[in-house]
Parts: sequence; structure tokens; C-alpha cells
Amino acid sequence: MTTSDGDVTAREYAAEIALVDDDRNILTTVSIALQAEGFVTRLYSDGETALKALIENPPALAVFDIKMPKMDGMELLKKVREHVPLPVIFLTSKDDEADEEAGLELGADDYIAKPFSQRLLIARIRAILRRADPVRETPGETAIESDRTPVGIARGRLQMDPARHLVTWDGKQVSLTVTEFLILEALAARPGVIKSRNQLMDAAYPDDIFVDDRTVDSHIKRMRRKFRSVDPEFGAIDTLYGAGYSFNDV
Repeated sequence: MTTSDGDVTAREYAAEIALVDDDRNILTTVSIALQAEGFVTRLYSDGETALKALIENPPALAVFDIKMPKMDGMELLKKVREHVPLPVIFLTSKDDEADEEAGLELGADDYIAKPFSQRLLIARIRAILRRADPVRETPGETAIESDRTPVGIARGRLQMDPARHLVTWDGKQVSLTVTEFLILEALAARPGVIKSRNQLMDAAYPDDIFVDDRTVDSHIKRMRRKFRSVDPEFGAIDTLYGAGYSFNDV
């Protein structure tokens, strides 16, 4: 199964994953690993080449390198998100906290520092696809049928509809990423109860994937900013230093 820039290896049942990186070795090795797991890959060696294709024919998920010539991953994400709500994982330089923070601020669903484990990348891809579409069967997994419908949450001025991935505050819509939605859902499910960072990581990353405390804090910070854009007085997410976070809106 081979691909070139923009080419798609056709498999009807498989999710398409777009890889955008100026390092051809990474494109080739990651593509081979994903195809071995049943995914379809689309490869792009720079952001400019990828932009139009991702907007016109969005894949199920994309993996962007941040540091690329012509158009870096952050600019690419910003431009793509103006048109389509594409789930994105960033590849960042090792221990580059500025890249990680900036990527999450822009709305990336996750990030992985280079050098990275292909097994870890595949696990995170599956986790994000499953969170974005819980009833979809991803390659290498068996779908579990269920008659249960996701239950909505109403807490004071907050309304959450998991089936439609819809969040409103005082009737005004707040656009959250899948990860942000799951963190907020875990907090709002039990108002006033302190949730540790580990508990919130388990809610948002249920596949034994390691995510450090800084990631959860970044998601909370960005989520607060989004709510304050519709309500400058928003303060329903409390921080209890050394313990975690809680949701309080009476």
C-alpha cells in the first residue's frame, strides 16, 4: 500500500489519516505503521500543499508537524479550522513547552513530542477517533453495540449534549474540542466534587495514555477563556491548588 502527496490508498471501511511533515522518513515510517493497523494514509510534505486538500476532502484525523517550511503546523491548523472541524494531533520538538502550549491554545486535540513511539501515536489516534465518534469502529478494534444514548447534562447555566457534542452557557454556544468536552463533562457530572488531574486525564484519555499535568492545566485554561468569551464573569470551574478542579454553578 503506497501513497504519494495527496494520494489515497482506498479501503472503504478504514479511517483516513492525513500526515503533514517535511521529514520524508517520518512520513514513510508512520504511514507504513498506520497502514499495517488498517488505516488509510494521505501524505503531504508541507502545509501549503496540504491546506486545500484537507479543506476540500477532510480526513478523519490529521497529524501535523509544527516546524515546517512555507506554512508551519500552527498556521495550517488555524486555516483548516476556519473551514472544517478536523481533529488534529501535533508533533512537537522534544520538551518544547512553548510549542505544546501554543498548539493546545489553537485547539489541537493532542500533541506528541519527537522522538515518539509509533505505538503511542496509533493509540492516541484511536482514542481521538473514538471520542469524536463513539459508535464508529476504528481499524483493529471491534465495535460494541449498545442501546444506550449519551445522557445530556444540565447544571445551572450549563447545558451539555454529548450526542451532538454541543455545549451552551446561558443559551450561548461554546465551541469545545473533544478533549475539552470530556474534561468538562467529568467535572459537571458531580458539581462541587474535586477531580484530581489524574481523574480528568482518565476521563479525557481512557486508553492508558500518559499525559502530564501541564496538558490538563492547559485544557482548563483554554476552556475558561472560551466560556469567558460568551460570559466575562464565568467562574464555574474552580481550582483547588494541589488537589485539582471542580465545577460549581448554582
